[in-house]
Amino acid sequence: MATNGKPGNGRHGAVRERSQTHNPKTDQWVKRDTETGKFMDVKQDGTPFKGVRKEK
Repeated sequence: MATNGKPGNGRHGAVRERSQTHNPKTDQWVKRDTETGKFMDVKQDGTPFKGVRKEK
């Protein structure tokens, strides 16, 4: 799991066991659990999630 460092430094490393993919129909980013493959969350503003790896 990603850790938070000192205040102001932000996240250290990537969020593990998560990935994100872009949905071209809705033009939004979707976060997915890599263990189960279930979709977890959708980003409403159209920008990718921070610290989550992108699927190829």
